[in-house]
Amino acid sequence: MTIAVLDASALLALLLEEPGADRVQATLADAAMTTLNLSEIVGHYARTGVGEADIRQVLDALPFERVPFDESLAYAAGLLLPAVKAVGLSIGDRACLALARRLGVPAITADRAWVGVAATAGVTVELIR
Repeated sequence: MTIAVLDASALLALLLEEPGADRVQATLADAAMTTLNLSEIVGHYARTGVGEADIRQVLDALPFERVPFDESLAYAAGLLLPAVKAVGLSIGDRACLALARRLGVPAITADRAWVGVAATAGVTVELIR
């Protein structure tokens, strides 16, 4: 059963052993993440020169559910734009919030700006730090 949706910032905190990593580790096996947010993680490593095989080795071993960014999530994320425009949330941020709302579970992030739009977006936001 999924208990939370991870934002890319939360998973990166775990992978980079940053503050809040313990909070992410505690939910990892029961968490989900959109494939759009997973792409953000892949991009982070690719930008630093890590090859695909090594990225896959790290990410494939992690026990969270990967949820395809499908048409339904695309609409939900797009429709969140007016509600979160003032704080400048990206499509990845909105994808995470949309999945959390769909599943009725908290979104876990390191991004403090989400707290100000959580109620408007119809989700609970948990900060890792």
